[in-house]
Amino acid sequence: MKKVGLFFGSFNPIHIGHLILANYIIENTDMDELWFVVSPQNPFKDKKSLLKDHNRLDMVQLAVKNYPKLRASNVEFSLPIPSYTIDTLTYLHEKHPDYSFSLIMGEDNLKGLQKWKNSDILIKNYQIIVYPRVFEERKVDSQYLQHENISLIKAPIIELSATEIRRMIKEDKNVRPMVPPEVFDYLDGSSFYK
Repeated sequence: MKKVGLFFGSFNPIHIGHLILANYIIENTDMDELWFVVSPQNPFKDKKSLLKDHNRLDMVQLAVKNYPKLRASNVEFSLPIPSYTIDTLTYLHEKHPDYSFSLIMGEDNLKGLQKWKNSDILIKNYQIIVYPRVFEERKVDSQYLQHENISLIKAPIIELSATEIRRMIKEDKNVRPMVPPEVFDYLDGSSFYK
């Protein structure tokens, strides 16, 4: 059975923090592949600053092309919007019954997991791999930390945000070190985020 980790996000744009984390997870777990699932719309985020779906997918594809175990996924593009993780997992499970899917999320997301659609089913039926994030003090509920399907990994904490990258691009500042070279070339010379 192929083990696939799903890293959901708007990737607006994908940056080196995402790649460092994905590479760390693939190298330090028993996963065969990690898919960056590009979300058309996160129910908790404002759509205004979101680049078109296909542009964000293009950037993820460019970013992962030299990583054989990393993939870009547009699975949510054909599903109803807003996208709910449980619906995407159900769809993927039907489409790939021979794959085992795990969910990858930041510690900050775990903190708000009870607000997610069908979070109890999510926790019961899927492995959840949680990477550390620096976030305000409200601690994660201990019921999650003790759950057999939830694993915390000691991945490097990369304090880099797509919001900050978009702000810098808008202000005509250099973001070259923050994004993969192929993504920088894609953005450079475009009017994206300006």
